[in-house]
Amino acid sequence: MAATIATFLLLFLFLSTSYSATTYTGSISSSSNFTASNFHYVDQNGDFLRSVNRTYTAAMFNSQPKSPSFYLLIYHSDSRNVVWVANRNKPISNSGQLLLSFTGITIYDDSGIPVWSTPTFNSTVASLQLLDSGNLLLIDRFNKTLWQSFDYPTDTIVSGQRFPVGGSLIASNDDADFSEGGYTFTVTTGDGLLRWQNLTYYRLLMDSKSVINSNQPISYLMVNGSGFYLFGGQGSEVVVQVLITTAAVNSDYRILKLTNAGYLNVMRYTNRNWVTDFTTPEESCRAPFSCGKLGLCSPGGCSCPPGFRGDRNANPGCSPSDNSLLLPESCGGNGTRLRSNSSEKYVYIPLGDGMKYYPIDFTNPTRKGVNLSTCENLCSSNCSCLAIFHGNPSGSCYLLQNHLGSFLSSSANGNDDTLGFIKAISLSQNHNSNSSSDFPVVALILLPGSGVLLISIFAIWMRIRSRNNATNSHSKKLNDNFGSEDLELFSIAGLPIRFDHEDLVEATKDFSTQIGSGGFGTVYKGVLRDKTVVAVKKITSLGAQGKKEFGTEIAIIGNIHHVNLVKLKGFCAHGRERFLVYEYMSRGSLDRTIFGTGPPLEWQERFEIAVGTARGLAYLHNGCEHKIIHCDVKPENILLSDGMQVKISDFGLSKLLSPEQSGLFTTMRGTRGYLAPEWLTNAAISDKTDVYSYGMVLLELIQGRKNCVQAPSHSSRNPTSSTDGQSSRSSGSRNHSQAQGRARARAFYFPLHALEMHEEGRYLDLVDPRLAGRVTRAEAEKLVKVALCCLHEDPSVRLTMANVVGMLEGVLPVGEPRLDSLNFLRFYGQRFTEPSMAGTGEEVEVGGGFMVTTNYSSSPSMSLNSFSYMSSQQVSGPR
Repeated sequence: MAATIATFLLLFLFLSTSYSATTYTGSISSSSNFTASNFHYVDQNGDFLRSVNRTYTAAMFNSQPKSPSFYLLIYHSDSRNVVWVANRNKPISNSGQLLLSFTGITIYDDSGIPVWSTPTFNSTVASLQLLDSGNLLLIDRFNKTLWQSFDYPTDTIVSGQRFPVGGSLIASNDDADFSEGGYTFTVTTGDGLLRWQNLTYYRLLMDSKSVINSNQPISYLMVNGSGFYLFGGQGSEVVVQVLITTAAVNSDYRILKLTNAGYLNVMRYTNRNWVTDFTTPEESCRAPFSCGKLGLCSPGGCSCPPGFRGDRNANPGCSPSDNSLLLPESCGGNGTRLRSNSSEKYVYIPLGDGMKYYPIDFTNPTRKGVNLSTCENLCSSNCSCLAIFHGNPSGSCYLLQNHLGSFLSSSANGNDDTLGFIKAISLSQNHNSNSSSDFPVVALILLPGSGVLLISIFAIWMRIRSRNNATNSHSKKLNDNFGSEDLELFSIAGLPIRFDHEDLVEATKDFSTQIGSGGFGTVYKGVLRDKTVVAVKKITSLGAQGKKEFGTEIAIIGNIHHVNLVKLKGFCAHGRERFLVYEYMSRGSLDRTIFGTGPPLEWQERFEIAVGTARGLAYLHNGCEHKIIHCDVKPENILLSDGMQVKISDFGLSKLLSPEQSGLFTTMRGTRGYLAPEWLTNAAISDKTDVYSYGMVLLELIQGRKNCVQAPSHSSRNPTSSTDGQSSRSSGSRNHSQAQGRARARAFYFPLHALEMHEEGRYLDLVDPRLAGRVTRAEAEKLVKVALCCLHEDPSVRLTMANVVGMLEGVLPVGEPRLDSLNFLRFYGQRFTEPSMAGTGEEVEVGGGFMVTTNYSSSPSMSLNSFSYMSSQQVSGPR
């Protein structure tokens, strides 16, 4: 009995001490491998670190007492308002742990699986510090900041924190769920945009309290004790000031928060209460989901439009009152379903007068000058379309795609001539919706009658089916044999608008303003009748390959929607001529900016271009139902807008692969200078070929010039001089002697230089010299390492584009280049730069930034890797 009591007392003491933990002030050293969990700090409610003046607290915490989800977060100590969350999309249990070590912070779930971590660093982490500004820092032993939470805001900006252009606040789902919701706020160089499901619903400058003080581009946003500002230039000039009432101007503590209801609030904490000084949008019904799906918002509250009733499955939200009608699901968004059921019968439920929808104020109509029936047909043939708004008498047709929010009950929001219609499936007319798509074939075969008639009907049906299959999914290309007559006769269902040739002649002023040219096409600037500026690409190849490119581009681009991919607005077939109509990007292609003579891009701009390009390629590789390989990634195909928005263009050389086709190409495609080694070997072509091309583009972004640059030598001035200074032999032909002279012109191969500087740790030596002093070593090292990891000779060890995005955004640690898979660059570089190939029996021509070798037999080991670096010319031919 005594032994039992002693054991109980020991167990009690152990449990008592295990629940006891110290809450640190100011900082925590990493030398002790600090560990924290809510269970370990349960007596402190999960708190383990406070700022010096106790203004902020870092904790392993759940915001609601009954919530099973725990997060690493920072909250304002007095109000307990959460201002930053680390693992917002991957919560852990109360026993999940935070580990602080020399390499940074890692959060593990209760199974020991890491769910979130800071990036890796060159320096060793010495301590974790929480400042009174609310900024959580990782510091090395030299007191240098390696990482800070201010660079990764969630839904809140605190007093004094800079929120730069291009950054986004993402609202939480609700007060108990910190995962990312549908509302975002982004600062651009000209405005602040509020968006829901990637559609703009309000601009900061629309607010009556926003005052423009300057025309300078915006650099960052800041909220502080005196107000709410958007600064330009180097931060010394206020571009936009948001007016706050005089009584509320001075406050010790303010925050800017994007609420889970879609409103941007500026609040101050005073007398132990939060007071809202500013909120936008001003109208209570402007938030797109304020009354749920298909709800009707008015000053009196939420209701349902005529013909709809409250939806028991969506609170709030509305569904058709008629039980025989079913609302369809969009096939867009995540691309999980890209084919609509051809047997579905659609009806359109009218919304009535005075009901508006927020995106119409910010988008152009899908079509203009069409009647209601045509607008309905456009929606019926597009499986991502869920509703339409049609204008009378303007004929404007708006397709509402992927998501439906709430409607506004108001006639004062513009577009007063438009009426809304909700797309619904008629169940009473859809008896065969579950039948096989091959049912008509079976029915025809079983029907008695004339064999000739039967064969004719079957042939016609198969032709229609073939066309539908080619356009109902972005994963199936148009029939290569379609002639212009086919395209003239019908609009392609589910794809962009078909323009008349006369419309494009008028828009481009008879193709008078050329803004670019490239493989298979010349690009002209145009202005449509609705004042939309577009880029019109005229296909110049009239052969079979030209037809193939045309069909491929409209089939692929027409069904892909991503912020970093150029939007195809329409197409035109006129006789043997073909045209593609793209959205216009005001700054043109990247090569003009980085290789031009204008002012250099700043490092942050280059970084954002790198991230945007990576996101676009990652979407092509992983975000679609079938993998899409671009095949021609280069600066000429990366477009920029005035706000430095990045979009990838020209999918004419891309391939759409099913899992069974996994990288089996029969032709070589792309641009010399960006081609991966596997193009010239028997290795399979996959998405990793795009990764290689991206790595080459990233190196050019870093240095601000082409990777292959000719550097003239003394002998190159005289194309007929020999390598030893003597006259060339008279027996050599003139062309041969000129080639010999050009061979002695030394050239510079930047990828090899990047590899050598990486080995020596001299990353700043690779940065564009025009940016001297404005780039840190860590910034340069990050991009160089990512680029080299993309250039591995073995495709299997290259990064994926999703990995690239994660590393650039700091979600994943930056990988270490594998030297054994980069040694091929030494061979390329040596052959590219050496002035003479004497003794090899080879002729090497160096000029215009390319080299051609004509004999690979001198070294068996070189035969696999001996492809020459060539000029930026597009190629397409047999492998």
